[in-house]
Amino acid sequence: MKQGERGAWVSIFAYLFLSALKLSVGHYAGSKALFADGLNNATDIVASVAVLIGLRIARKPADEDHKYGHRRAETIATFAAAFIMASVAVDVLWDGVQSLMRGEAITPDLISMWTALFSAGVMVCVYLYNSRLGKRIKSQALQAAAADNRADVLVSLGATVGILGARFGWHWLDPVMALVVGVIIAKTAYEIFYEAAHALSDGYDERELGEIRQLIQSSDGVLEVRDLKARRHGSDVHVDAVIAVDANLSVQESHCLTDQVEQTLTDREEIEQVMIHVEPFVPTGSETETQK
Repeated sequence: MKQGERGAWVSIFAYLFLSALKLSVGHYAGSKALFADGLNNATDIVASVAVLIGLRIARKPADEDHKYGHRRAETIATFAAAFIMASVAVDVLWDGVQSLMRGEAITPDLISMWTALFSAGVMVCVYLYNSRLGKRIKSQALQAAAADNRADVLVSLGATVGILGARFGWHWLDPVMALVVGVIIAKTAYEIFYEAAHALSDGYDERELGEIRQLIQSSDGVLEVRDLKARRHGSDVHVDAVIAVDANLSVQESHCLTDQVEQTLTDREEIEQVMIHVEPFVPTGSETETQK
């Protein structure tokens, strides 16, 4: 979590610098696309602060009211960041549509193009840093921030294309690229929102669940996996499973078996908590005879 906070701070400082640069240059040079990019970065500051607050809260240990800890604060922060990004997308799209309808023929100053290219380079570095760190520490919020960083690279490149086109006399291209910027922001916001909503509603990827099932079944003594559930708690995973074992095992032997299964699962870094319920395995034929 502490390393995740470092990534959030990197994003905040980068966005503070770039938003101030783009808004001032975009206004001075008359570039709608660059100004929209600056607005995007300004709201990214708020989103990054939300992620930072979420990571801070997620570090708090379990207490009387939160027996499972506070790790879901990270997911809630991601959720809030998605809403902030969506509101900016609507504003940028509306401004771009109005510019096209007015038919403005503004030729942005060349400095705006170099500013957009410089910003793209900075955001590539921030994206690579946060992406690698987010994957290494399994942080959902930091990986969402990295996805936003990647979208910012595309946005700045789009602004560059729009400004260059306007310089060649295609004045409509600058507001069109502002619209493209809005669409990219909206798409990124939706993807982050969907992932956060999926996690908050206890959704879990079927493919990953299948991998967990295979891990349990590979444990010696597990004859059947009768039920399996998993959910995300921030960047951690909680697993509940019902397994069938030899009916002749003692309580002590069953307990040792569940310890073995739990160890197998928690060896996967993202699985934090495992609850195993043991049931006796009775072959179908024996079950029928018993009923008779």
